[in-house]
Amino acid sequence: MDQGVFEEDSIFVVFSFQDGDGDIGRDAQSGGNNVFFIDRRTNTLDNTYGIPEIPQEGAANGVEGEGRILLYATCCIYPDGADPCTVNPAFPLDTVSYDIYMTDRAGHRSNTISTPPIILRCR
Repeated sequence: MDQGVFEEDSIFVVFSFQDGDGDIGRDAQSGGNNVFFIDRRTNTLDNTYGIPEIPQEGAANGVEGEGRILLYATCCIYPDGADPCTVNPAFPLDTVSYDIYMTDRAGHRSNTISTPPIILRCR
């Protein structure tokens, strides 16, 4: 993926989820995001997304599904401390990976999963 800050390049991140309580998704009243991407290079929150509320049905109320999120490119981070999002011929590539977790409407946090490494072209 080419580095960028203005939706220049993107990939889809696809993951499966299960929730025994069936309270996955944004609360229609309060809104808010409930899927969190942590950049493993910096251990900082990079992106948040919202999965819409999934209606509870039946006696068991558990839900499972698949999340499919369009993740836009981020900037290369250089080991020499050069400005991110610039072209640095000494470092043509960077690698980013994300830790991802969700929260349900009760505020419970899911297990954390990690993406495989994503190669960024620093051009």
